[in-house]
Amino acid sequence: MKPAPFEYHAPDTIVAAASLLGELGEDAKVLAGGQSLVPMLALRLAVFEHLIDVGRIAELQGIERRDGALWVGAGTTQASLEVSTDVMSTVPLLAMVTPLIGHFQIRNRGTVGGSIAHADPAAEYPAVALTLDATMQVVSAQGTRTIAARDFFDGLWTTTMQADELLVGVSFPIWDGRRGFAVEEFARRQGDFAIAGATVGVVLDDADRVRRCAIGLIGLGSTPERAAQAEGEVTGRAIAEIDPDAVGRLAMAGLESVPDDLHGSGEFRTRVGAAMVARAWTTASAEARRG
Repeated sequence: MKPAPFEYHAPDTIVAAASLLGELGEDAKVLAGGQSLVPMLALRLAVFEHLIDVGRIAELQGIERRDGALWVGAGTTQASLEVSTDVMSTVPLLAMVTPLIGHFQIRNRGTVGGSIAHADPAAEYPAVALTLDATMQVVSAQGTRTIAARDFFDGLWTTTMQADELLVGVSFPIWDGRRGFAVEEFARRQGDFAIAGATVGVVLDDADRVRRCAIGLIGLGSTPERAAQAEGEVTGRAIAEIDPDAVGRLAMAGLESVPDDLHGSGEFRTRVGAAMVARAWTTASAEARRG
């Protein structure tokens, strides 16, 4: 199939893009790398009268430290993160998940902001944003506002951005101290979306007690999830006393429901999810102990 007819726009500034969004409203859709949107248009799972291509906007690209966080422009390609030494040294979890996204051809075109704004619960970047308590900067003709990751993902492929708002950048907090990070996911083939996965960050104090913990869940709901119950249970405890399998089970117990789909039942995905959390917890906590 081919996409339904649409009018193409290619602004070269954020102001121009925001103006177009304000003018065209819900009839328009932002096109970034196009790795998610173009297939949906081709299959006519999505139809828009206007496409606003933001790929030429230089202001949307870049990686830099700002106020204790790593700011990543929404138009920055995933491949850029994969080779960035700044990303690896400041927000290693972001670097760890990037090679798991599709294939290198996809990462060469796909953007950080495009993935997060698409809000697929089986995607890696939304889970990392939620795990690390990232903040999204969005712009409209009315001004700029910041949205916390916990308030950003609203449902399957939907966010709390308004139709006239453009995601321009994401700030990922830089964790300090004895920290460890890990990602584990299970997919049928390399490059496929995960059936279930987990992203884990751990910070230990000098006595090897958990000072900070974040557990993100991939593909286990209509949005990316945080395992808040499991996080609360391990925080303050000595790392040597914590059973990784118990962390995995507790992370799954905190979910309201895990959906069935063509790739597996909710029960199957729950078992896999528990195993992914346990593995990621083991790796992240071991790294933190070495820190």
